[in-house]
Amino acid sequence: MRPIYGLAHYIVSACRSASYPIRGVWYFLRHPEFYPLFVGRLLPLSIISFLVYFLLFTFTFLPQFLFLLIFQGRAGALFNTTVLVLGEGLVIIQGLFEGFFVDECRVDIFDATLINHGLIDLIAPQRVLFVEAPNSVRMLGKPTSRAEYQPWSLIQIVELIVCLPLNLVPYVGTPLFIMITGSRLGKLSHYRWYKLRGLNKKDVKRELRARWWEYLWFGTAAMILELVPVLSFFFLLTTTAGAAMWAAKMEERARIRVGRQITAEDRATHHDAEGPVYHDDPV
Repeated sequence: MRPIYGLAHYIVSACRSASYPIRGVWYFLRHPEFYPLFVGRLLPLSIISFLVYFLLFTFTFLPQFLFLLIFQGRAGALFNTTVLVLGEGLVIIQGLFEGFFVDECRVDIFDATLINHGLIDLIAPQRVLFVEAPNSVRMLGKPTSRAEYQPWSLIQIVELIVCLPLNLVPYVGTPLFIMITGSRLGKLSHYRWYKLRGLNKKDVKRELRARWWEYLWFGTAAMILELVPVLSFFFLLTTTAGAAMWAAKMEERARIRVGRQITAEDRATHHDAEGPVYHDDPV
């Protein structure tokens, strides 16, 4: 029974963590205060991404498809070439735009989502907040310390480039490409949360190790969404909302545990302070 229980636990945790990028889409759509963040900055970038993908599919798709057709069947070559071109577009877009134009917007989405979940105390030490504002986005003032959703990573770009040839491997290559690159994406999804909590590198590594399985599947789901042409920038924001929802859930659970521990300690201290129960000896 124990192996079955363990397997079921891994499956449930994988499905739960992979659901957060999807849930982030619905959460984003239900909060109109997020819309200006998308329209003001990311809509123009989405148009640029459309041009990037248009050029790639026009000039690079057919040669790569014909090459893969030699080693794979028509269906496999078509699927793997599509993912390969989408991955190439993602490398170009991330290298040119994402780290420089999108990160600030993602910080705002992440912080606003935490505020919506009642975690104002987590944000307040890190940025100016206008508590009388009508919604969480309007509450956000300038950060008082360096604010990054995730650091621009040359390693991540190189990893994307190095892993792209995996798409040439029949059947297993494309899933491996998505999972390997998604694993790093998942680990970076809570970079902002760890910074808000003031964790050092040792503590961050410990938490990343503890949740490596969940981050693998969160990042895999997020990677699949990011490969959607034109909408990739939109999904960057919705995935950020999903990551914040997940962080808020874990934060709430951690605070409940701490509250219970404090309550238990208070009870023990109070009991010790009372001393022995008094009995009136009739003799």
